[in-house]
Amino acid sequence: MKTIAIVPALNEEGAIGGVIDEIKAFDPSFDVVVVDDGSIDRTTPVARERGAHVLRLPFNLGIGGSVQTGFRYAFENGYDVVVRVDGDGQHDPSQLDAVLQPVLRGEVDICVGSRWLEARDGHRSSVSRRMGIRILAGTVSLLTRQRVTDPTSGFQALNRKAIALFAADYPHDYPEVEALVMVIRHRLRLKEVPVAMRPRAAGRSSIRALSAVYYMVKVMLALFVGSFRRNVVPLEDN
Repeated sequence: MKTIAIVPALNEEGAIGGVIDEIKAFDPSFDVVVVDDGSIDRTTPVARERGAHVLRLPFNLGIGGSVQTGFRYAFENGYDVVVRVDGDGQHDPSQLDAVLQPVLRGEVDICVGSRWLEARDGHRSSVSRRMGIRILAGTVSLLTRQRVTDPTSGFQALNRKAIALFAADYPHDYPEVEALVMVIRHRLRLKEVPVAMRPRAAGRSSIRALSAVYYMVKVMLALFVGSFRRNVVPLEDN
């Protein structure tokens, strides 16, 4: 079974090396592809020095564009399983087994690591951000008729069917919330497992106070529009 870790990164020279090392420490057989989303620092050379394959985008596409680039690479190169680990160090690769096992056992098509599924020690975001996540979680749960606790988590494992879906179509800007709705509407099986998150290892978040307001408005509008689309089933992988 071919397995790859997709690591989207933007100006993460201070964190990306450690992320790659931790993925390799979890399982040396993992291939690692870093999608450099137009960084202006040493993200690409640091990643290459650690042995990762780097897809360097010519300009910044945003998290959705960079993640879809990784999924297209995985799909076109015949990978069976993908794990997604963000390049800022917030996701702990030592917890990948919890996220991977439901997919490897064939129980689900995509498994998401949730920091809110049960009480665990770890980094907690600001009160305002936690409130926003709860609002989004409630909205997604209502739309999908399935309980979702952490709709913004990018700590994920996916099988070939989910890889094919996201390689063909993936939301842009702040995509994780819309992507979960896509998964359910395409009749893929989704599960969350409890994980703990860490503070960023370096750099700073791209989401500030004003962009967080834009994020909420945009995503809620996208979810509202998407609720009127009919359920679809993805094409079979040839």
